[in-house]
Amino acid sequence: MSDSAPSHWDPAPSPRDGRLTARRHPPVAPGRTGLVPMTGPAGDRLALGYAPESASDGSAYRLVVLLHGAGGSARQGLDLLLPVADAQHLLLVAPDSSAASWDLIAGGFGADVGRIDGLLATVFDTYPVSDVTVGGFSDGASYALSLGLANGDLVDAVLAFSPGFAAPPVTHGQPRIFISHGVDDRVLPIDVCSRRLVPRLHDLGYDVTYQEFPGGHDIPTPIRDSAIAWLTAHPPRAADHP
Repeated sequence: MSDSAPSHWDPAPSPRDGRLTARRHPPVAPGRTGLVPMTGPAGDRLALGYAPESASDGSAYRLVVLLHGAGGSARQGLDLLLPVADAQHLLLVAPDSSAASWDLIAGGFGADVGRIDGLLATVFDTYPVSDVTVGGFSDGASYALSLGLANGDLVDAVLAFSPGFAAPPVTHGQPRIFISHGVDDRVLPIDVCSRRLVPRLHDLGYDVTYQEFPGGHDIPTPIRDSAIAWLTAHPPRAADHP
């Protein structure tokens, strides 16, 4: 993670800085439940969403934006937490990257930030949301960390499964962070990735929970379950008052 990323409020948020402009507000129209394809004006798929049935007590969802690895797909991103979405009342949104991987990996924030921002605006218009989490695997984990640290005034938690780095151009807020990594990972080796990244995040004052596991470039079920327990341990915020 860069030492030079300043922490400040940018009066003119820019996708180049990784800044998201969408904010939680009371929904203006009801959203669909179940698996929800999310498309652009031309009918092209931008993301896949999944919304559990509304809670009997009317409580809001925790929104989790899930980012696939390099060469992956929205469905692969969605599958990271789909098995636990109903039980944990998680509203999932899994974007497709605009290229083979996320824009930051290719040279800098841009098109994918704009896409995610538009998806968030749509979700906030149609679902009650209490908290916003960004998560991902591999390149998606690096992107989730970078985007989450740049938007800690919106994002309250980050799930990073086997990340390579974090490179936010600016930082805002202090989201809590969960990182996991396999000790035998040969795609993003742990010694040059999480074992360097986690101490740096601690030094910068972030609340980081870190778990290593025997294995490679993967998310074992016990790690996923541990991440969900960590994520849901904090009570939700009020839905309509960011």
